[in-house]
Amino acid sequence: MYKIKINDQSELTLETGKDGSYSINKEMVHPDILEVKPGIFSVIMNNQSHNAEVIRRDDKEKVFHIRVNGNVYKVQARDRYDELLHELGLDNLKSKKAANLKAPMPGLVVEVAVKEGDEVKQGDRLVVLEAMKMENILKAPADAVIKKINVSKGNAVEKNEVLIVFG
Repeated sequence: MYKIKINDQSELTLETGKDGSYSINKEMVHPDILEVKPGIFSVIMNNQSHNAEVIRRDDKEKVFHIRVNGNVYKVQARDRYDELLHELGLDNLKSKKAANLKAPMPGLVVEVAVKEGDEVKQGDRLVVLEAMKMENILKAPADAVIKKINVSKGNAVEKNEVLIVFG
């Protein structure tokens, strides 16, 4: 059984039978699904033909962006284990929390690419630190919001000095 959320709004329950049958919100449906190419499907349901394409997928978060007949839908699927973690309030444990960004070595701050309040994604460039005549790009360890920036361009920093605090 899966709880399916579409575009962060409508929610439905999908169950699959061992015989390949499907039930949506306890109503049996009998789609004819054919994968034409990897990620591209032809679906016939209720005597109507639909073209579906998975345009982006995040297996870790179980989120898919699917284009159906030209319309794009964000689809999130949660199985019974995801639901149990959610009920226990433990579902946020699987998302990586950003720790403070610390200087990995002594050096000179050449650039601060963000400002307080910015939302950053994992891998975004935050600070450029020059050490031993090499520039080191320090990136966001996870999706986060910049709470406080403790350095500015031209500052000398020591190893393990907190450069950015995430909120």
